[in-house]
Amino acid sequence: MMSDEKIKNFGELEFAVFCIENVAAKLGVDAKQVYQAFTEKSDILNGYIVPGYGVLHTQSREYIVDDILDVMKERNVKV
Repeated sequence: MMSDEKIKNFGELEFAVFCIENVAAKLGVDAKQVYQAFTEKSDILNGYIVPGYGVLHTQSREYIVDDILDVMKERNVKV
């Protein structure tokens, strides 16, 4: 389990938006619903995406989206 971290810079913010938008596109839902799932229904944004930025942002879009979908499944987070 990663620590709870807030977004510290524009790169992390841009990456968080990228993750939300691409997961939404893959699931065929609105980005707002994904944001709510990552912040209100879970800690995926500040507990996984932001702390994992250093490693995750170097991966392909497909890898990142699939990785986040796996985390959602593990944590039983639905959009």
